[in-house]
Amino acid sequence: MTDVIEMIDPVTGAIIDEQQLAEQLLKQAKEQGVDLVGPDGLLNGLTKRVLETALEAEMTEHLGYEKHGNGVTDNARNGTRSKTVLTEVGAVQIDVPRDRDGSFEPKIVKKRQRRLTGVDEIVLSLTARGLTTGEVAAHFTDVYGASVSKDTISRITDKVIDEMTEWANRPLDRVYPVVFIDALVVKVRDGQVRNKPFYLAVGVTVNGERDILGIWAGDGGEGAKFWLGVLTEIKNRGAEDVCIVVCDGLKGLPESINTAWPLATVQTCIIHLIRNTFRFASRHYWEEMGKDLRPVYTAPTEAAAAERFREFDTKWGQQYPAISKLWQNAWAEFVPFLDWVVEIRRIICSTNAIESLNARYRRAVRARGHFPNDAAALKCLYLVTRSLDPTGRGRARWATRWKPALNAFAIAFEGRIN
Repeated sequence: MTDVIEMIDPVTGAIIDEQQLAEQLLKQAKEQGVDLVGPDGLLNGLTKRVLETALEAEMTEHLGYEKHGNGVTDNARNGTRSKTVLTEVGAVQIDVPRDRDGSFEPKIVKKRQRRLTGVDEIVLSLTARGLTTGEVAAHFTDVYGASVSKDTISRITDKVIDEMTEWANRPLDRVYPVVFIDALVVKVRDGQVRNKPFYLAVGVTVNGERDILGIWAGDGGEGAKFWLGVLTEIKNRGAEDVCIVVCDGLKGLPESINTAWPLATVQTCIIHLIRNTFRFASRHYWEEMGKDLRPVYTAPTEAAAAERFREFDTKWGQQYPAISKLWQNAWAEFVPFLDWVVEIRRIICSTNAIESLNARYRRAVRARGHFPNDAAALKCLYLVTRSLDPTGRGRARWATRWKPALNAFAIAFEGRIN
């Protein structure tokens, strides 16, 4: 629970009603014809006074006596110097107090600091939405009336590179009941603009929380060697065991999974398998074909599923042979799905765990268009990652839905889930 900070009147000691104060300030601004935001706006003036009051308080603490008081040292106030800082309400010009011997080191607005930390978070948030440096600069000009160069914005976003490296190497949980691995296509200018896959691994913890294990850049020709490197990295960071890995026909991945985690079950993504089925068929037949496929992936046993698929193949195989081949090639990774109880099927069949994340990534990638290199793309994807679910509500909803599945996992993988 967040602590509520109460505002106290320094003269009377009474608690200030913040709502009433806000209404009084807005009324005063309206009467005086002052805008709420902007260079001469009400919030700009308030921010200036708050910062200057805080700086004066810091100077008093530094010198040991109040302004206009009698000091006990040779050091004393020595006027002010004007400085413009960029804040969440725009550019604000403040008067920073100085001392005679130059030993004052302000904390609220440090020497040579030109932006408050909240501004950096705004830049990172806008970049996470796919805006380019030029678009972010234009946003600050339009909304805050402040000029921020593209180089400054690049330096702000570059600050997260160390944070991103630390995140990519952080320790992981010992066991994950489910890990989803999926690909995201990003346009990268490598000599010429081309589509490149970036791979996302999302684990579901024993507490039902989604944990993005990492993001890796590929070149489209990944094989067993690449995947073994990725999975070994995840394992070396502490993930000793994974019960089920849900993936989608990535070359060399199933073999690498069994090398990294011998007890893991490789499960093809059912939703992707169904979607790929529709790719080969006319849209006119999608609804009918979906109804005919449902008995296959909802069958109680592998034998029943095989019988239902033979019926499906008899009806559609001659017209769409590519669909028959698709299911035959994926059958070995599909049938483990039939061994699970409904609660586990619901978790690994649903793509909600990863599709909602992918939607956020795709939105940022589409807004950006293309990236100059892999590093720029990874930085954007990481900024999206760090901005996900800021309130924690999504995590809470997912964890609630996870409870029935956790009980089923504990029974199906006895001794491995703890």
